[in-house]
Amino acid sequence: MYRDPPAASDQADAGDGGPQAAEVEWQGPEGPRPHLCLESLYREESPRLLRTLARRTSSRDEARDLVQEIFCRVARLGSRAGFGLERPQAYLGRMATNLLRDRARQAARRMAEFHVPADEGRLAGPDQQRLLEARDMLTRVEAAMLKLRPKTREIFMAHRIDGLSYAEIAERTGLSVKGVEKQMSKAIAKIDRLLDRD
Repeated sequence: MYRDPPAASDQADAGDGGPQAAEVEWQGPEGPRPHLCLESLYREESPRLLRTLARRTSSRDEARDLVQEIFCRVARLGSRAGFGLERPQAYLGRMATNLLRDRARQAARRMAEFHVPADEGRLAGPDQQRLLEARDMLTRVEAAMLKLRPKTREIFMAHRIDGLSYAEIAERTGLSVKGVEKQMSKAIAKIDRLLDRD
């Protein structure tokens, strides 16, 4: 879309200075394109920039922020006297690349501020006492389970380790569901007694 240059009185009443009000002179391959407005450039190029930046940042919100920043910079440049571009698409692409580099540098600086060298900070390792207590408890539970009768141990392990329901265990062992419940109660009571004794 081409517009005639605004009169001086129109420029004073331009409003908020957003994309609709700013006009920039662009230089195209076929010659100057006088006063191609920023709004038209935004409509033509922002979808392409948004797609490209969304791929490169993996965040659509960040890509929108970058597109806005690019066009704000173009609007500032357009207000300077004698500003013109031969290839606005290439210029916008270069601005996008530069903004991505700037943001990457800023992120690297922020990360460097929070970096603590390994020799300065205490690294948290596994709590050795807890590991020993867990190992000891496991050994005691295994010993208590070995003291159960084989059928009771099989039912206990099928429920607690294999995750079978009482009905599935009853079907597998030929007992009734009540019989499985009774065997589980015996197993739990005996394991508790043996662990309390140790």
